[in-house]
Amino acid sequence: MTLTIRDTTMTSDQTAHTAQQASSRNGWEVSWLPGQILDRNSAITAMILADLVGEEELHEGHRLWPHIQGWAEELGLTGPEAVAAASEPPGDISRQQEQADRQSEREAAD
Repeated sequence: MTLTIRDTTMTSDQTAHTAQQASSRNGWEVSWLPGQILDRNSAITAMILADLVGEEELHEGHRLWPHIQGWAEELGLTGPEAVAAASEPPGDISRQQEQADRQSEREAAD
């Protein structure tokens, strides 16, 4: 498990998920949490979860499960929600952000 943290990006050798500094430079976007802007510490937490999901099968009862639940709670998720989301392949963060922005615009117009 190697998590590489640079000034504007975070990557892992266990997952294709990434984090990058948001274009507004006020936060971070993580590929498995589309549409959310996180602070740097939360982005690191999200990348640790993605890294672990990429490394081994995580489930309730796993020796790391109490940690998984705690980290997921930091992101506003349950353990099973975080594992399921981080298990999905990454999409294009900018495309996902555009879709979230369009959805917000539609909701505001209603």
